[in-house]
Amino acid sequence: MFTGIIEDIARVVSINKNNKNLEIVLDSSIVKELKIDQSVSHNGVCLTVDGFVDKYYRVTAVDETLLKTNISLLQEGDLINLERSLKITDRIDGHIVQGHVDSIAICKSINDSDGSWVYTFEYNHDFHFIVEKGSICVNGVSLTVVNSCEKSFSVAIIPYTFENTNFKYIKVNTVVNLEFDIIGKYITGWLKKQNS
Repeated sequence: MFTGIIEDIARVVSINKNNKNLEIVLDSSIVKELKIDQSVSHNGVCLTVDGFVDKYYRVTAVDETLLKTNISLLQEGDLINLERSLKITDRIDGHIVQGHVDSIAICKSINDSDGSWVYTFEYNHDFHFIVEKGSICVNGVSLTVVNSCEKSFSVAIIPYTFENTNFKYIKVNTVVNLEFDIIGKYITGWLKKQNS
């Protein structure tokens, strides 16, 4: 479990295909603190540390992950958001994030708001979990929804988030990972069962 508060930005060192899987080697300032079998959020995708290569660490993304996230689009040199799993004693400064990506989205616009930025994303998902002032996780970053429409939403990015995540590298047409709020998903699932 995660909170969506980004700890570091990692650089992709290498990507190797192994059958249907991708083995991804990454460089991070927290690599010395990582352990094999540890869960780490990579752009919002929970991946397990499965090895170390020189001064770097390695994770493996399986076919299911590659089909549902933007991990298959990564290239050497790309910068991705990192967060280690939540400690039971930590404050939850963002919101409850599982690292289980629900969908991808495409950045449709970025508007400079004189000190902050408003990013608008479109997604192709049949469920409606996004509500204004609710929480959403974009590339592993816990954010508050500013505007919610059918199949699109906007978020406001403050300067700290812009500088300390990979939001500063997101451009129009960049593909990002989305994880909808778990509480909204449970409520929607429960309502569907009540109405069937």
